[in-house]
Amino acid sequence: MDAINKKILRELALNARLSNLDLSDRVGLSPSACLRRVQELERTGVITGYRVQTDRVRLGIGFTAYITVGLSIHTKDSQEAFERAISRAPEVIECHNVTGTVEYLLRVEAADLAAYKVFHTNVLGTLPQVSAITSYVVMGSPKDLRA
Repeated sequence: MDAINKKILRELALNARLSNLDLSDRVGLSPSACLRRVQELERTGVITGYRVQTDRVRLGIGFTAYITVGLSIHTKDSQEAFERAISRAPEVIECHNVTGTVEYLLRVEAADLAAYKVFHTNVLGTLPQVSAITSYVVMGSPKDLRA
């Protein structure tokens, strides 16, 4: 990964809809050289896809929380069962298996607090593997670089 590829990735992260001509101008390459590099980044799996940024409020999502989840049973089967259940929950936007005093960190989005309570009670609250749930409600996001 050289400096030019890093520039390409940085520019595409800011605006993945840049034309190859604009991208090549911003990174200081000819259009054909820039296109070859982008295609190589895609071919090698460095670029795995392109995403669209959305206005969550306009989509009806007014509530975001990060949730730590502790499991009562620390086996592979227990973790896999939890992960299967979470993968079916549309409210869970991210699920990370982490180290520390809990096993998982989730990012959950819902229409509002009432909808989150339904998820908390009817999904997380019914999973037999779950022993601890701590919710951290997002009040604002002054920096968020995720697509």
